[in-house]
Amino acid sequence: MNSPDGEEDTSESGIYLYLSTDQVRFTNPAGEGRALSEVPALVFSEVMRDVDLFVGVCSIGNDPAWQDGGEVEGATTYWRNYCFGDLSVSAKTRKEVLERLLPKLRIAPQCSFEEKFLVVKGSLRTYKIHLGSANILMEPNDRYLCIVAERGGNAAKAGEKVFLPFEGDSTLSLILSKAFLLAEDEKIKDLGILRQITSK
Repeated sequence: MNSPDGEEDTSESGIYLYLSTDQVRFTNPAGEGRALSEVPALVFSEVMRDVDLFVGVCSIGNDPAWQDGGEVEGATTYWRNYCFGDLSVSAKTRKEVLERLLPKLRIAPQCSFEEKFLVVKGSLRTYKIHLGSANILMEPNDRYLCIVAERGGNAAKAGEKVFLPFEGDSTLSLILSKAFLLAEDEKIKDLGILRQITSK
């Protein structure tokens, strides 16, 4: 299958590459909402089992573009804590790797570490990239900067041209690509990113 932009929607094994969902609702054949007491117990149980399997490996915290708090109280707080909270063991290891790697990079003079963040000084702003999620806050007021990594065919082709000595940690490569981009923020051409950076 192909998406409207011509990219593949499924992997070679037929697994969908992109999937999104929102609230689970039960409706009658006319599309009107049904009370939970009207839903057969077996149907409810099977649907909730599928939902549990789905959310067990997914999280809004994994989506850097998630902006909508839905109707669930506390969802935005959960997302922010997930994206900018304490570092996991793997994130602490990632920080150690970055501390060894960064001095060898041309952007090293513009970078430093601050607890959970790699701090990058650009020409337009200073940015804090979270070492666990790779999400970005902008100084001085810690406003969120949404930069979504390209996926699909073009990204895969670009990745073939670069040798990365840390295979298996896509978050580390994402942090580095964002750091290089933001270190030269005056060269950014993407209007969506520029609007976020330059707005007060």
